[in-house]
Amino acid sequence: MFTERTIIYFTPFYFKNGNKAKNKYFVVLKNINNKSILASLPTSKDYIPEKLIIEHGCIECESSNFNCFVLSTSTEITEDGKHFSVPTFLYGHLLDEYTTDLLEDLYPNETSDYKIWGKMKVSLFNELIECLRNSKSVKRKYKKLLP
Repeated sequence: MFTERTIIYFTPFYFKNGNKAKNKYFVVLKNINNKSILASLPTSKDYIPEKLIIEHGCIECESSNFNCFVLSTSTEITEDGKHFSVPTFLYGHLLDEYTTDLLEDLYPNETSDYKIWGKMKVSLFNELIECLRNSKSVKRKYKKLLP
């Protein structure tokens, strides 16, 4: 479940900060010794400054400490050809680490608690990792963990 490139759809996802739980995609960026994982929570919320808008790919703006990887609706995300129905954004400053024990306790049952949506294409995953690794807004401790 927690292998790199796996996209999981939680129904619902319980946020660490106590925000109201909601259905959420979750991209596994790195599994750290099966104890914790580094992940990104993609969102349909567009916080990109107007001057930086692109349809797909990496956005890095050092002057505003902003990093985002954009997935267009036409981009095939998974190995089996799935794509998101709305433009989707993975923000560098929103990466987080989650313990596998806690996730397994919160979401014990596949199909009722979560679904494996697919495996991200290797080439797309590599683009995403490169974008995050080269970002000034991604925390150094997370950059060191990236594959």
